[in-house]
Amino acid sequence: MEVPAIRERIEAAERAGLSRYAAFAADSRGRGRPEEPCPIRTGYQRDRDRVLHCKAFRRLMHKTQVFLSPESDHYRTRLTHTLEVSQIARTIARGLRLNEDLTEAIALGHDLGHTPFGHAGERALDEVSPFGFQHAVQSVRVAEKLENGGRGLNLSLEVLDGFLHHGTSSGPACTLEGRVVRYADKIAYLNHDVEDAVRAGVIEPGGLPWDVQYSLGRTKSQRITTLVVSLIENSSDDIRMDPAIQKGYDSLRAFMFQSVYINPAAKGEEEKAEGIVKRLFEYFLRQPGELPEEYRRICEEEGAARAACDYISGMSDRYAVSVFESLFIPRSWGI
Repeated sequence: MEVPAIRERIEAAERAGLSRYAAFAADSRGRGRPEEPCPIRTGYQRDRDRVLHCKAFRRLMHKTQVFLSPESDHYRTRLTHTLEVSQIARTIARGLRLNEDLTEAIALGHDLGHTPFGHAGERALDEVSPFGFQHAVQSVRVAEKLENGGRGLNLSLEVLDGFLHHGTSSGPACTLEGRVVRYADKIAYLNHDVEDAVRAGVIEPGGLPWDVQYSLGRTKSQRITTLVVSLIENSSDDIRMDPAIQKGYDSLRAFMFQSVYINPAAKGEEEKAEGIVKRLFEYFLRQPGELPEEYRRICEEEGAARAACDYISGMSDRYAVSVFESLFIPRSWGI
């Protein structure tokens, strides 16, 4: 068998086995820079691998999900959240006979542009940046501009679209695979954040509203299964849930925002985190020469604010604290 036939066989299998609503790799709108196809992998498989091996993906392991600087190793990080999103999204895509490779590529990369300290860091940058800040937009910028020495990852346009539209405030993705990831992201964080909040003592075991437990289930596994099954059974040309399950999902989301996401017990350290991010931004805005070389080049091309945002948003929690301490905390000295 000739090597090029491997990719062609996979593309033919997509044609034969996937839903007519799926995004076929052979029909991709392409990349920002045309390149020769891989002899073994489809375009979406190549995108998945590029995300998995990039620096921004590795940094997710030291970025906050919900709880800042937890002492226990059992709390989720941005990386473990990403892996759970990928698993849920692939399960839904498989059930709907959509393109799992595209779904996985979007899921693995959807948070590449997330800040340190979770949404506290995102809020801080959004407040101080003259052009605002949204991590979904930054995920696209990471993939297009910041990775690979400024050359970017050159991902397929469908993957970038999925990154951009995975959030609640943006419109729907152009592919059903991107819309699956949008649901999977919410299913993952709502349910694993329940587990982390119980572990942290923020909510009581079994403390979810009765209507949530009745409609979705008492355990994390039951709730995820209920939501995934509802999406598979009710989706065709778009991604949707049964109205009764959607109501339970909405109730769970409202409960989590009230009890966890804006609860001072869970978010007590966020003011400090926001202060770190804002001080760092102000410093590098005034002292762009102190930025690492790759960000000084961005400063010359796009300005100090853009370079400072790119640098700070890419930091892990621990690295942001380390840089802050080196800039603003006096060092010990001896005579």
